[in-house]
Amino acid sequence: MKRPRAIYFILITLMIDAIGVGIVFPIMPDLMERVGAGSTGQGALWGGIMMAAYAAAQFICAPAVGSISDAFGRKPVLLISLVMLALDYVIMALAGVYWVLLVGRILAGVAGATYITATAYIADISDPKERAANFGLVGAAFGIGFVLGPAIGGAVAAIHVTAPFWFAAGISALNVVFGLFVLPESLPPEKRRKFGARDLNPFSAIFSAFKLPGVGIPLICIAVFEFANMVYPTLWAFWTREVFGWEALYIGVSLAAYGILVALAQAVVMPQAIKRLGEFRTLVLGLTAGVISLVGFGLTASVAAVFLLMPLAALSDLAPPTMTAMAANKVGEDRQGLVQGVISSLSSVAAVGAPLVMTPLFRSFVAEERLPYLPGVPFLFAALLVVAIAPLVVRLR
Repeated sequence: MKRPRAIYFILITLMIDAIGVGIVFPIMPDLMERVGAGSTGQGALWGGIMMAAYAAAQFICAPAVGSISDAFGRKPVLLISLVMLALDYVIMALAGVYWVLLVGRILAGVAGATYITATAYIADISDPKERAANFGLVGAAFGIGFVLGPAIGGAVAAIHVTAPFWFAAGISALNVVFGLFVLPESLPPEKRRKFGARDLNPFSAIFSAFKLPGVGIPLICIAVFEFANMVYPTLWAFWTREVFGWEALYIGVSLAAYGILVALAQAVVMPQAIKRLGEFRTLVLGLTAGVISLVGFGLTASVAAVFLLMPLAALSDLAPPTMTAMAANKVGEDRQGLVQGVISSLSSVAAVGAPLVMTPLFRSFVAEERLPYLPGVPFLFAALLVVAIAPLVVRLR
């Protein structure tokens, strides 16, 4: 098996997924204006609905896609998802009305389930001791994609507002061709399992995964941590505007810097941490850094403190791949797709639910009539959530 090339393909695929998410951010106001979504405020509302629809589609489809890959193999599922993603970008480039864009984002959410099959593929070809470090590479690929996405979107949009979608469609199509030649199947027929109707029910798949011995605790920890960590993409722009008066340029630079730090943490720091500290201590390091950075952001009003805290916030991203590896190491090859699909579904639930909790909390503590004035309350709430899972984390030792 040509594992190095296969891993390169997987990492490129995940990077393309992340670029596809981030490429929309800088052009969203122009995109909403193009489809007649109204004023900036109204456009933001409809843009938020699109983001929620994307996450909801991932939640509904993720376990099914993971289980389909357990039954029919990883390669066909990966390639079909990439073809869907390329078609989705074409649809969004041609969209002239809002509902077509919405359908496009829903299709992107379905195709975004590539993540589950890709991580299951990594689990297939990795020794148990290598999985945490390899899942760290997965996180690094996403981090790089999230840095490149907004940069590409902003630069290519100078040609036309739809140009980023044509660009993304092109690289997705090229990756399909690359995968046809370099991607071997990682799951042999004798290790596959039957696909049943229950696999189409995301809640059924979640319940099934929680029943697997030793998997429930890491899944709970992942779900709570992902919910807490959603405070960053949900509120970073609003919080920095409120506290520091930052314009879009500064917000974008800070997000790009954070993405670079996350990529370095997961690609460079994590393998060394796993080697020297082991999985459990690496997890504790990530969670501790997460709590410190969340409390710091919640209380600070200093720009210097923000940039000092950002490396700690990036180190907190050591936690998800470590917990993912712990869950993966508890099950056999025929359940990797199921577990990875459920993990992705839990992240999608966080992506739908966290904005509904964090934004009202933020609005309440910046309202003129409310005392005390504390815009960082959502970060403090997120820190409490991470602290709350400490007793479960201890049981993962």
